[in-house]
Amino acid sequence: MDKKELRAQIRAKKRAMTNAQIDACSKKLGELFRAHPLYKQAKSIYGYLPYNQEVRTVPMLLQAQKDGKRVAVPKVYGDTMKFLWLDDLNAVAPGAYNIPEPIADEPEADDETALVLMPGLAFDPEGHRCGYGGGFYDKFLAAHPRHPTLALCYGFQMFAHLDTDDYDIPVDAVLSADVEEDG
Repeated sequence: MDKKELRAQIRAKKRAMTNAQIDACSKKLGELFRAHPLYKQAKSIYGYLPYNQEVRTVPMLLQAQKDGKRVAVPKVYGDTMKFLWLDDLNAVAPGAYNIPEPIADEPEADDETALVLMPGLAFDPEGHRCGYGGGFYDKFLAAHPRHPTLALCYGFQMFAHLDTDDYDIPVDAVLSADVEEDG
């Protein structure tokens, strides 16, 4: 299956999820995330704000702040992405691709060892990922290679093996939660 077919298949499965299923999976993933060694050793989290049916990351980012970690989220400028410190997770507005991002343009995050939460459409156990096609995270990580990375996904986003391109940077860890049937 090529990336275009894969993206269409995963998008359809995500659109079929109910809010209750998204919330339940997100809660499970939040618990797994907080217990993970990469989370425990991180002083800062470079997270992302959820869009459409993505894992609900805001409660995880709020918990990280309560745990004494600094939180940054991405903002897109043309074909580049920067992480900005965000102390107030409500100080956001729809930005590039209608994805929530900080209203402010500063301060730029500067922790080169921050744990980066990686969005994506598909993953495999080796950490290979199929993103949304913009290449923003691969470009960011190529320029900032010291960051540990972790992805959160629904069980149906995990595949035994994904074919990747040379520029695709694998993640260090993938956490997944299976979607339970409603009712």
